Amino acid sequence: MVSFLFALVLLADANSDAGANALAGTFAAFGLVWMLVCIALVILSLVINWRIAEKAGFSGAASLLMLIPLVNLIVVIYFAFTEWPIERSLREARVRGAQP
Repeated sequence: MVSFLFALVLLADANSDAGANALAGTFAAFGLVWMLVCIALVILSLVINWRIAEKAGFSGAASLLMLIPLVNLIVVIYFAFTEWPIERSLREARVRGAQP
């Protein structure tokens, strides 16, 4: 809300060259901050997906597929409906433990 009012005040004075330059600089600064936030969120999501894939028993590098559009949906569906390696290991351990 405050940034909107700040931009509105700058737009009111945008008739002068100094006002236009200030407005352009403001939008450039907001764009730079937004770009840094987006990069940080992509890195965070990769780390989260890497950890989830490793805990499920898959290779953590499978999380890099999440960067490819439409492939990321296929990967999520595959993770949801396939038997995870950790589940397979647990099932095999239970079978071995049940037999004398």
